[in-house]
Amino acid sequence: MADIVGVRFKRAGRVYYFDPAGIDLEVNDYVVVKTARGLELGQVVISPKQVLASEVTTQLKSVVRKAEPEDVKRAQECEEKEKEALIECGKLITELQLPMKLLSAEYNLDDSRLTFLFCAAERVDFRELVRELTRHFKIRVQLQQIGPRDEAKLIGGFGRCGRPLCCTNFLSEFAPVSIKMAKEQGLPLDPMKISGVCGRLLCCLVYESEQYHTAKEKLTTEGQRSSTPEQEG
Repeated sequence: MADIVGVRFKRAGRVYYFDPAGIDLEVNDYVVVKTARGLELGQVVISPKQVLASEVTTQLKSVVRKAEPEDVKRAQECEEKEKEALIECGKLITELQLPMKLLSAEYNLDDSRLTFLFCAAERVDFRELVRELTRHFKIRVQLQQIGPRDEAKLIGGFGRCGRPLCCTNFLSEFAPVSIKMAKEQGLPLDPMKISGVCGRLLCCLVYESEQYHTAKEKLTTEGQRSSTPEQEG
């Protein structure tokens, strides 16, 4: 058996699993963990539990410690610094005339790395931008390009239903969506009517897709005569 604990770094973000390392943790506790980006502050969303060792496909990193007040304060200070980093990066993007839209800046907890998220219509050569940012901030800088769905999740907004976007509220991961789902549900195939603010097919097409598919399988096929139990008797 293996011990695991589920940690999330952002609201409605993906859940990552760590080894609780014997630390007494409960849901909503804040923890400090080491990731590929260095030390980060996360929140426990799945309390420690045991699973079969065969279900753990990769080597789990251990929780470093339960977060102290100083860790939470440092994370808040990083958020303030991120606002300044966005302004500086935006200026450099304009100076270098790069065809990219800057979305966010993220410091890790130990101030060893600064990550900028951006979107663009195509690949962007941002090597000069990284050099300038590294020279200015004097820490390791990483730029990461994300897609339209991730952009909508990051920025937020409201859907055509009038409610906050599902991806910012509760969808931790994006499920594949196809035009076939819209056809099975009898929806108009006009892209303007079945696309979200991200320009991709609505995520909510997935919610009832299985029920529609199952119902259609049970319904009488076109041209086939149906009968009631009384008629069959």
